[in-house]
Amino acid sequence: MSATTDTHPDTGTPQPAAPAGPTGGSRRGAGLPLRLLVVLGLVVLLAVLPLVDLSVPGVLPGATYTPGTLQLMALALVFASLALTYHVIFGVAGLLSFGHALYLAIGAYGLGVVLERTDLGLVPAMLLTLLVGAVVALVLGAVGLRVGGISFAMVTLAFAQAGSVLIRRNSDVTGGEEGLRLDTTHVPDALVGVADTRNLYWVALVLLVVVFALVTWFERSRAGHVAAATRENELRVRVLGLRPFAVKLLAFVTGSVLAVVVGMVYLLLQSGATPRIASADFTLTILVIVVLGGLGSRWGAVVGGIVYTLLDQRLTTLAASDAVESLPAVLSVPLGEPLFILGTLFILVVLFVPGGLVGLGARLAGARSRAARPGALAAGEDGP
Repeated sequence: MSATTDTHPDTGTPQPAAPAGPTGGSRRGAGLPLRLLVVLGLVVLLAVLPLVDLSVPGVLPGATYTPGTLQLMALALVFASLALTYHVIFGVAGLLSFGHALYLAIGAYGLGVVLERTDLGLVPAMLLTLLVGAVVALVLGAVGLRVGGISFAMVTLAFAQAGSVLIRRNSDVTGGEEGLRLDTTHVPDALVGVADTRNLYWVALVLLVVVFALVTWFERSRAGHVAAATRENELRVRVLGLRPFAVKLLAFVTGSVLAVVVGMVYLLLQSGATPRIASADFTLTILVIVVLGGLGSRWGAVVGGIVYTLLDQRLTTLAASDAVESLPAVLSVPLGEPLFILGTLFILVVLFVPGGLVGLGARLAGARSRAARPGALAAGEDGP
C-alpha cells in the first residue's frame, strides 16, 4: 500500500502525511464534546441546587433551598460574571483598568433610575440602560485608549471617581450615601420578594452562562486573537498592518457593556444599589478576584468570583463569632478583619501560586498524571 503524501506549501515537494493515530486530530476532536458535556453537567447541577436539601457546613450558611443560601450563591454567580467581564479587558486585551466598577454602577443605578422615573417595563428599561452604558463605554474608552499602560489605568480611575462623586452628590436621583432602592412597580412578581429568591438565583445562573459563552466567543474570534497579540507585542501587530486601537476599544466596550448587564442583575438581586459599587475600591476587588482565580483564564475568573464571595461572607461571620473574640488580642484583632485575611490570602497566591487557584489545580493534576505514568509504562513493558 502506498503512503499518503501531502504537498509542501512553499516548494510543492511531496511530503509524507502525518499519521492518523489515536493521539492525532481524532482525540482532540473527541475532547471538545467531552468538555462540553462536563460543562453542561455542571450547569445542570447548579440549576437543581435550589430544588434539593444539600448542606455544606462551613461553606454555606444553610441548606441550598433556603432563601439566605440562595441569595449568597446567586451573589457568587453574579461576581463570577463580573470577573469574566473584567477578564475580557485585563486578561485578554491586557488593559489594566481601575474604573471597571463604573459600568457595574451604570447598570445598577441606570436601571434603578429608569424604573423609578419612567413607566417603562423591566425589559425596555434594561434595553435603555444597556444603550446608555454602551455609549458611555464607547466614549470613555475612545478617550482613555489614547494613552496606554499606567496612564490608561489613571484615566479610568479618574472616570470612576467622577462617577462615584456624581452618585454620592445627586441624592435626589441616586439616593446619595443611602443608596437607591429598587422600585418594583414594573418588575415581575416572580423576581420580587424573599420567597422568589430561587428565581433570582436562576437568573444569575443564566447570566453567568450567557456571559461565559459571549466571552468565550470573543476570545476565540479574530478580534480576540488580535487583542491577545496586541497585549503581547503591539508594535508587531502594527507592522502586520492591523489596527490595535480599534481592537482594544472593541475589547474595552465588550467587557464594559457586559458589566452593565451584570449591574442590572445585581440591582434585582440586591433590591437596590449603594455608592460602594462605583468606587475604585470595588474595582480593586474585581482585580483581586481575577488574580485569585487565575489571570488570563475564563475558568479562573469564575472560580475566583465564587470563592471570593463565599470567603468574604464566611470570614465576616467568623469575625463576629465568640470564638474569635475570646482569643488574645494579637490574634483576635487581625482575625476580626475579613479584609486582612483576604489580603493575606491574595499575597500568598501571588507569591506562591502565580497561576491562581485554577493554575494550582492544573499543577496538581499534572503532577498526578506524571506520577501515574511510570507505573503505566512498567505495566506495558511487562505485557506481551
